[in-house]
Amino acid sequence: MSDIETRPRLALPGVVYTPPAQAERYLREGAWQPTTIGSALRQVARKYPQRTAYVCEDRRISFAEVDEKSSRLAAGLRALGLRPGDRAIFQMGTGIETALALFGCFKAGVLPVCTIPQYRSMEISTLAEATRPSAFFVQADVSPNFDQVGFAAEMAEAHHMPHLLVSGGSTESPGRSIESLIAQHASDSLQEEWNHCDVAALQLSGGSTGVPKVIPRYHGEYLAHTKAWCDHFGCEDGDVGIWALSMLHNAGMMFSLLRSVLYGATTVLMPKWDVARFFSLLERERVQHAFTIGPHAPSIAGYSGAVTHDLSSLQLTLTLIGAEPIERGTARPATNMYGITEGLVLAGAPQFPSAIRHGSIGTVCWEHDEVRILEPDTEKEVPLGECGELCFRGPSSLRGYYAAPEITAASMTSDGFFRTSDMVRASREGALTTYHFEGRMRDNINRGGEKFGTEDIEFLLARHPQIADGKVVAMPDPIYGEKACAYLIPRNGAALPSVPELAAFLVSRGLAKYKCPEHIEAVTTFPITRVGKLDRQQMRQAIAEKLAGEIQRR
Repeated sequence: MSDIETRPRLALPGVVYTPPAQAERYLREGAWQPTTIGSALRQVARKYPQRTAYVCEDRRISFAEVDEKSSRLAAGLRALGLRPGDRAIFQMGTGIETALALFGCFKAGVLPVCTIPQYRSMEISTLAEATRPSAFFVQADVSPNFDQVGFAAEMAEAHHMPHLLVSGGSTESPGRSIESLIAQHASDSLQEEWNHCDVAALQLSGGSTGVPKVIPRYHGEYLAHTKAWCDHFGCEDGDVGIWALSMLHNAGMMFSLLRSVLYGATTVLMPKWDVARFFSLLERERVQHAFTIGPHAPSIAGYSGAVTHDLSSLQLTLTLIGAEPIERGTARPATNMYGITEGLVLAGAPQFPSAIRHGSIGTVCWEHDEVRILEPDTEKEVPLGECGELCFRGPSSLRGYYAAPEITAASMTSDGFFRTSDMVRASREGALTTYHFEGRMRDNINRGGEKFGTEDIEFLLARHPQIADGKVVAMPDPIYGEKACAYLIPRNGAALPSVPELAAFLVSRGLAKYKCPEHIEAVTTFPITRVGKLDRQQMRQAIAEKLAGEIQRR
């Protein structure tokens, strides 16, 4: 390994890098890959030039085309004056143009700051001040009810970003057309002035409140981490996956970008969510792996037309929660999983028993990740089976938020384990250690001194024949302080159970009575944050305001 570089070539101020000795060990053990994302794309394009890389709407593009067009874009970015290490804000949707823009940046050494179109001036301004970007990539048609290009131009001017790059814009649009840059430049490969230890992208934390923190992800570790996860759930060469969420999220980057180049895998992209089209694409494209979170999961689980589609190719659907109703609705395997941008993925696998795939968030994906469950605000491990804070350390785990040493220090144990603020408990299933999500540290319910999480309640709600999906949050109570409130989505228009009927069902399945929801809110979807996470804070606030209004009217 003496000829393999263990230090970045273009060290970026504000980034915490892995010490060289540890980097050498990760490379020697295969926990990092000694290549870059651009090189990985070039390699797969040489191996499978005509294989379809992406399907979007009625358009298909091969790996050779993705490689050529992204190289043309990289040359165009350099011609504009962008240089390796420069940062670029991204506000693009889910589509082939986004893939080309990201791969073009990887090949030019420009670092994407992976935001989403829903961000507005507060988030973009804060991120711009933190990362000092030189460019802004925007998609003109991503938001039909919002002038995305006008907003990007305003932000670019306010924060001194000299380059506005626009996809799908009109001739009157400000900035430079991404499509014209691709058309006007040759596809000659640029010499990479960076290596596998260098930053590839600046991702954002998936926190449920506030402006996300900035997380560097590095070429070699990002590729290796993605392969470990995808190997774990059974991805193989040439598989087909479907993605209907943001490509700029950490999960989107891993599933729709990195997985594609690692396996020569085809990715079906859905710019707009439509459950009927989703099922049609599963059948038409012979999809093996689907990934979903947020409001898509209950609509998949409750789609009555699923039985009319041939889903025999579908090997596994991955979801953050709700695997059991999805498997029940599709009659194909599904598994819960857990992922955090700071560098840990837990997941079930197709060969795992359904009790693990549905009743837990899975296991570690490889032997390089260490997990500890600690008493909150301490470094004391809890006994097996007891609830505590999930903490981890590994080859892809966060070493430091970008330019935020104080926040980093508060997020780490003394020996370098990252504190997630997520509450879990571990159990042993034969040789496997599985993990069970119990909610965020602030999401636990304190009912008269009895504190409990919501994961086990929600697991049972998903088994009720009249419920497509359910979430539980704390609601205020004048006597107990807090009680549990259930937000429920009915299954196929069924009448929801009453509070006593629901309690009888839950108790009959083994739930302690004091954990049973004591109020039900019928909904059609759950609120999500701008980063695509379930917004429990909004749900808690809504029920608190409703109860307060009822008290005033008495």
